Amino acid sequence: MFATLSDRLADTFKNLRGKGKLSEADIDATAREIRIALLEADVALPVVKEFVAAVKDRARGEEVSGALNPAQQVVKIVNDELVSILGGETRRLRYAKTGPTVIMLAGLQGAGKTTLAAKLALWLKEQGKTPILVAADLQRPNAVQQLQVNGERVGVPVFAPEAGNGVGDPVAVARASVEEAKRKVHDVVIIDTAGRLGVDAELMRQAADIRDAVQPDEVLFVVDAMIGQDAVTTAQMFLDGVGYDGVVLTKLDGDARGGAALSIASITGKPVMFASAGEKMTDFDLFHPDRMASRILDMGDMLTLIEQAEKAFDQEEALKAAEKLGTKGGFTLEDFLQQMQQIRKLGSMSKIMGMLPGMGQFRDQLENFDEREIDRIQAIIQSMTPAERDNPKIIDGSRRARIARGSGRQVSDVNQLVDRFFEARKMMEQMARGGGMPGMPGMPGMPGMPGLPGAGKRGKTKPQPKKAKGKRTSGNPAKAAQQAAAQKAAASERPANPFGSGEDVDYEKAAAALDLPQDFSKFLK
Repeated sequence: MFATLSDRLADTFKNLRGKGKLSEADIDATAREIRIALLEADVALPVVKEFVAAVKDRARGEEVSGALNPAQQVVKIVNDELVSILGGETRRLRYAKTGPTVIMLAGLQGAGKTTLAAKLALWLKEQGKTPILVAADLQRPNAVQQLQVNGERVGVPVFAPEAGNGVGDPVAVARASVEEAKRKVHDVVIIDTAGRLGVDAELMRQAADIRDAVQPDEVLFVVDAMIGQDAVTTAQMFLDGVGYDGVVLTKLDGDARGGAALSIASITGKPVMFASAGEKMTDFDLFHPDRMASRILDMGDMLTLIEQAEKAFDQEEALKAAEKLGTKGGFTLEDFLQQMQQIRKLGSMSKIMGMLPGMGQFRDQLENFDEREIDRIQAIIQSMTPAERDNPKIIDGSRRARIARGSGRQVSDVNQLVDRFFEARKMMEQMARGGGMPGMPGMPGMPGMPGLPGAGKRGKTKPQPKKAKGKRTSGNPAKAAQQAAAQKAAASERPANPFGSGEDVDYEKAAAALDLPQDFSKFLK
């Protein structure tokens, strides 16, 4: 979503690289580019003015003028200010001290409240809670049925005493849901309320009545991050008409400019608490302002990647794989297949790679990455026998042809996979033994990368400097005698060394003549 903003900011910071000191003109030019980037990203004008003023003020201060690398210091300032307008700190849910915690969802129709209710329920379930979903959207056609289907998908019960489709009292349903939660010992109640295509008096009154009836511990305003400046306007209207404690951003995986997401927290003063960035029920998590700012500046989001890996990876299997890497030939295609299947649990490869620092420059390649390529690799490996997976060296020509037929691929695809596997295994084994990253030039015993010094199996040896040639002596005895006499005459014309010669050199006298300390004489020896 923030691709355009990320690219503009990256281009802005490139102009600062290599400058040992930033002039007033440099700061003004950088501030102007940042202002244009934010406005193009649809960030609200008051937020842009405040942001740029803060960056310029800090850039003129001592933290930049006294920094070893002013350009990096400006990037840090922009990062800090982004974190600030995104809310500053991660805001977590407040749970009730007694009785069930009641969470009420509010927002316009189409923002994704019903789907988000199920995502929130699954997230709470993973936190060890026992949530219950409440179908209080009795206005939109089939809203109750949609919530029931989503509740079944995530394994969370749904309280739906009314069929909906314009029939029933949502306030009575919400009130009864709290008693139902107490009776069946659910510690969190998530109430899905009705929305409208636009803000109107009836919508506000119904949301306020539900709020007054259940006295929720948290009221979350659900907003579609793709609707631009209307998101800020709607957020302010709901804040004035109903009131809420936090914001939930949906559809962050969209291709809109995303400036509304940067504006809501700053305009309303309410923090963004959760973000949904995908269609899967697991594409939902806490909103971390610092991590989002890091993503916008193309510095990656390694903490989120690590957290997702901890959830998806089997620790025992990972340890076994690590142990096998320590032994030569221990890591097999079967292990490789299991590792690939665990990585698939993290989501799409393009999304995973996008969390790594500096991947913004490869955005086009990531967006065009064919996720089905992993399925094709799995098909090839699964077409092998257990013996072939354990020992790929036995895969000869006839076996490769059989594997290609079984997987619906070409023999060249099988060849490519096997060759890449051997190369990757060799590299991983070398790293597991502490040999460092293979392929780097200048490392003993390591093949060089193509196009770099040391390329090839053994690498080219460094050319030795040629020894200086001595004076030639003629093979003619007469000429040789003449050369020797000339050299002796030249030596006799040189002034004698005043400090002696050979073993009789007076180093103390030499140090005094050169105006050096007497202790320095030992260094002349």
